[in-house]
Amino acid sequence: MSSIGRASVLIGAGTIVSRVSGLLRTIVLVAAIGSFSGAGDAFAVANQLPNNIFAIISTGLLTAVVVPQIVKAAAHADGGQAFISKLFTLGTAGLLGATALAMIAAPLLVQVYASKFAPDQLALSTAFAYWCLPQIFFYGLYALLGEILNARRVFGPYTWAPIVNNVVSIAGFGLFILVFNGPQGAVSAWTPSMIALLAGTATAGIVVQTLVLLFFWRRAGLALRPDFQWKGVGLRHIGRLAGWTFLMVVAGQLAGIVQSNVLSGASGNDPAIFATQNAWLLFMLPYSIIVMSIGTPYFTQLSEHAAAGRDGEVRRDIASSIRTLGFFIVASTAALAVAAVPATRIFTNSAEEAAAAAPVLLCFLLCLVPLAVLFVVQRTFYAYNDTKTPFYFTLVQCALVAAGALLAGAAFERSELAAGVALTQSVASIVQVVIATVLLHRRLDGIGTASWLLALGRFTLAAIPSAAAGYGVWLLLGGVDGWTTGSALTGALGAAVLGSVVLAVYVGILAAFRTPELAPALTLARRLLPKR
Repeated sequence: MSSIGRASVLIGAGTIVSRVSGLLRTIVLVAAIGSFSGAGDAFAVANQLPNNIFAIISTGLLTAVVVPQIVKAAAHADGGQAFISKLFTLGTAGLLGATALAMIAAPLLVQVYASKFAPDQLALSTAFAYWCLPQIFFYGLYALLGEILNARRVFGPYTWAPIVNNVVSIAGFGLFILVFNGPQGAVSAWTPSMIALLAGTATAGIVVQTLVLLFFWRRAGLALRPDFQWKGVGLRHIGRLAGWTFLMVVAGQLAGIVQSNVLSGASGNDPAIFATQNAWLLFMLPYSIIVMSIGTPYFTQLSEHAAAGRDGEVRRDIASSIRTLGFFIVASTAALAVAAVPATRIFTNSAEEAAAAAPVLLCFLLCLVPLAVLFVVQRTFYAYNDTKTPFYFTLVQCALVAAGALLAGAAFERSELAAGVALTQSVASIVQVVIATVLLHRRLDGIGTASWLLALGRFTLAAIPSAAAGYGVWLLLGGVDGWTTGSALTGALGAAVLGSVVLAVYVGILAAFRTPELAPALTLARRLLPKR
């Protein structure tokens, strides 16, 4: 197996284990604070703040810009150590400053994201935020260290370290349940010690996740030292490269603020911010695993062909990658749609709550296949060093997301608000994919759209009876009142059973009609499975 192949398998395996342990972390968190609760939504806002702020200050900068600069610096006489020391010192100082400012502005930040919270809920969320916002520094340090390791071809630690974070969080949240007899959903029930244990655990997991990377530092062959002589780092050049990506992230965060504020109006006894985050976690599970394990190697090949100016091969790469990703993503969409209630039961405290929150997941699923297409289309623009065009079609999507959230807030009842927000986001994403595909088609004078649309159509036709079979099995198992919604564990087992039925029928139908994409897709899937 090639070094790229080994890295892909290592990253893919790490992603799967990380996602599964992340699901367990969320299950324990739901047991601690409830799924539909004022305290749960207060914590969800506070704990999401570090991710949002870190995304604004770093997304695109590290992966798209810094790593190539580190690779380029490796050609220096010292192997790039001086450059990396300057970069690391600059990044650490910037992260400290951003974290300090965020801590000072904590009350304002919570107000910005949850303006419809009651005063006591705002106060609780702000208290959580003071404990959670230090994560900004450690998230940033983790990303900086991890990208340096990746640039030096030390791939494993960056992918596997989040598992340690999940283990720490599971232990801390479990201790909270034992000490305070969770779930504690009422805002008035929270004491300073409860806040410190729950939010402190969330931050401790990020700290440990970052420290883990330091144990692998010697393998990178670097000896870092503080270096405040930042001349020569190329800040102006980095800024130009990352500018459009930075603006794209800011636009996305602004749309997220609108969504969060609309959802804060449903907080309490209905699906709101925390329930929406959990539905998105389920939605992203097949997407992240499939794209990371299958899409990334395709992107590497596509980038090589784009760099060499072989547009014809790029067009073939686009069609091939969409067909391959589509085979798995269409099946995953059907399976997760059928298992929506049992899967949602994993993150809720009763069958009734699972039935109430499942529509949120179903509305998100409408854009799962389009987002897989977008992955290929957007990264093709990146392969041609074009970050400006993706900014424009993402800006359209962000505007539609914000407008859709406001429309959902006016048109839907509290109990349906989260599903309405998810629905409008899916519609916005579908529009984004259509625009992006048309623009790439014009740029490359065709991208084989007819061939991969036909393939997606075949997969969808096979998925419909497969989903019907899975739904029939769910009804035979008792539906909402059956064993699949009895607990989080039975929800997971039920989702696995239903998903297996859907996938078996799906593959059987495609095999019966001798679908050409079936054999290479199954071969690829077997390569990703453990050999022992």
